[in-house]
Amino acid sequence: MPPHPLDQELPKHVDAALAGYLADRRTLGARMEENFGDAVDALADFILNGGKRVRPTFAWWGWRAAGGDPDSPLAEAVLTAVSSLELIQACALIHDDLMDASETRRGMPTVHVKFTRRHRDEGWLGEPERFGLAASVLIGDVALAWADDMLFAAGLPNDALRRLSLPWRDMRTEMLAGQYLDVLTQARGDTSPDAALRIDRLKTAAYTVERPLHMGAAIGDGSPELVAGLRSFGTDIGVAFQLRDDLLGVFGDPAVTGKPAGDDLREGKRTLLVALGVEFGADVLHEALGRPDLDVATVDAVRAKLVEVGAVAAVEERIAALTESALTALDRAPVAEPAAAERLAELAISATKRTY
Repeated sequence: MPPHPLDQELPKHVDAALAGYLADRRTLGARMEENFGDAVDALADFILNGGKRVRPTFAWWGWRAAGGDPDSPLAEAVLTAVSSLELIQACALIHDDLMDASETRRGMPTVHVKFTRRHRDEGWLGEPERFGLAASVLIGDVALAWADDMLFAAGLPNDALRRLSLPWRDMRTEMLAGQYLDVLTQARGDTSPDAALRIDRLKTAAYTVERPLHMGAAIGDGSPELVAGLRSFGTDIGVAFQLRDDLLGVFGDPAVTGKPAGDDLREGKRTLLVALGVEFGADVLHEALGRPDLDVATVDAVRAKLVEVGAVAAVEERIAALTESALTALDRAPVAEPAAAERLAELAISATKRTY
């Protein structure tokens, strides 16, 4: 049986749902205050001009795993509901870029950089950087508020909304707790593997894979056994996804990652790769970590040392072990739709096998 069009081209349908919603918000925002339209445009550009729609995809397949039927009258409402996760993601990334002082995202200037430049170009009063900071905070807040609006206006039945309110509520808190822990860990200079993995669990795994799956299964009224199995799968895949991202943050091609080579080192990210590098004796990390002026030669030296001391191999081994345990949890979960189990296994591999 051929794949259903919604299953096969889900990112395209998510894009359409987001474009329609943001266009409506743009009209409403302009009615409220004409100047607010610029902020909405910046948010829409950020969301619609990049991203793989990972979170809505996992949420959709969580619903399908619970027996959700893409031909049912509920499917359109589910699609709209899961698409709201991209607004959560936008909030996280816009604020993350600000906190990390990142200059680029997806090969383009970050939101705070765009508004800083606009202030400077217009010759407005005050400090351009403070305006860019304020604008990006507010635009991220708009994304977070509109995520709630989009979800609860999607047209889901009240009982489905009640069931998904728990994973939705917990996901947002976990994401913010993980972000705070990330900032705190950098401030403390904590390079322990335990701290790095706690951040990965809260900041990435929970809101990237685990809770979207939980949310989808809740919409579909999945059994406690299914929810537990999907959450176990999602936690391990989510952490593995972040560990792969950490490797890309140091070894990735800027043309692929959209960020300068070694940007995670400049930002002082306390990743598991860094933690293991310190633990295994890569002393060059102490000089490189958190240096905004880090040059290419030093980045190359750090890369070579991380390989030499075995930190890269250890992270690769952790990714492989997490992927294996996740797939085992998926095999044991009472998934109602075989196509969902197959697709989730494919997503697990694609999320953790991205190349440098």
